[in-house]
Amino acid sequence: MKLTKWESLTEWPLTVLSVLFLGVYAGQILAQPRGSWNAAANIAMNALWLIFALDYVVALVLAEDRKEYFKHHIFDLAVVLLPIIRPLRALRVLTALNALHRTTGMALRGKIIIYVTASAVLLVLVGSLAVLEAERYAPGATIRTFPEALWWTFVTIATVGFGDYTPVTATGRLIAFVLMIAGIGIIGVVTGTFGSWIVEEVSAETERTTEITREEVEAVAARLDRIERMIAEVREEMHDGANGGNVAGADDNAGGAAISDSIAENT
Repeated sequence: MKLTKWESLTEWPLTVLSVLFLGVYAGQILAQPRGSWNAAANIAMNALWLIFALDYVVALVLAEDRKEYFKHHIFDLAVVLLPIIRPLRALRVLTALNALHRTTGMALRGKIIIYVTASAVLLVLVGSLAVLEAERYAPGATIRTFPEALWWTFVTIATVGFGDYTPVTATGRLIAFVLMIAGIGIIGVVTGTFGSWIVEEVSAETERTTEITREEVEAVAARLDRIERMIAEVREEMHDGANGGNVAGADDNAGGAAISDSIAENT
């Protein structure tokens, strides 16, 4: 089996499992289950992690150039190996959008807008859950509830950072670093997309104006061509009239000379 075939077969199942992963993770953080419920959630999380790790290993084995695959999928390996960023596995949901785009004729700008919006929503949600897990019971922590974590994540990913809530743990600060980098990227994509839209609109308006100007020039050129033809026709008629008058004058002179000769002979 080739890598493309494997990815095609596992794309939707892994996306569904990523949604399930996010649901179980959110339930653990927000509901804080105890006893058998917490044990069941841990088993589900570990089973999902094992599936994701198996997917990475199989894909690596099937890749024709394993070094290239390794270099281009470092994030997937990090998600498998590092529990601290394992919640980011939920971003796999974005691949579902990729599958939908292949079946719909959506413009590139529309795809970018959907990707950016979905990425921002998922990052805020996952970041809020992750920082709440890291900060909730830390000494001196200011982020202790989900609304506080949600607000902190939003202002962090927007690169505003009011400073009313700040992480005190190393894990929380690492999450803040990732969110700030992601926020800069999202803002850059939004700015670039908006800028390209403005350039396209200006180019379209310029093209329409140029098209109108071209039509006007062609109309003026057609009028000048008609005027030149009319002038040429008038000149030709005048030339023909002048040649006709010269011929008639020559005939009159010849007739007058003949009459004079006849008179001279008779005399």
